[in-house]
Amino acid sequence: MRNRVLRSAATLAVLTLPLALAACQTGTASGAAGGAVTGAIVGGPIGAAVGGVAGAAVGTALTADESTRVQSYVVTQRRPSMRMTEEVIVGQPLPPRVRLYPVPQRVGLANPYSYTVVNDRTVLVDPQTRTVVQVIE
Repeated sequence: MRNRVLRSAATLAVLTLPLALAACQTGTASGAAGGAVTGAIVGGPIGAAVGGVAGAAVGTALTADESTRVQSYVVTQRRPSMRMTEEVIVGQPLPPRVRLYPVPQRVGLANPYSYTVVNDRTVLVDPQTRTVVQVIE
């Protein structure tokens, strides 16, 4: 039974990832809905819950216009770049040693995000969880 659950979870992860990545284009709600549908097909009710969370987490990416506004703001702030040997991964939290800076409302984002600069790349972060939302090129 345990192997069957683990196999279902692994299959769900493999099948949900492309859908969740596609959700980056459309936002949290679409990501959650798409992930839940895929999860339900693969893993039933538990799969729907897991897929919905995965889709929502990845679906929080900014539009191209929002990314441009954030990047323009960050450049004017001249924050120091933090060096990290660990890879910065969307959906994973940053270590406590990384300093976060708030993105002001005047930048015009729908959600209150923070940012930092890691390895010379702007990283958008959920300030409540320190989870990486997007790496802005």
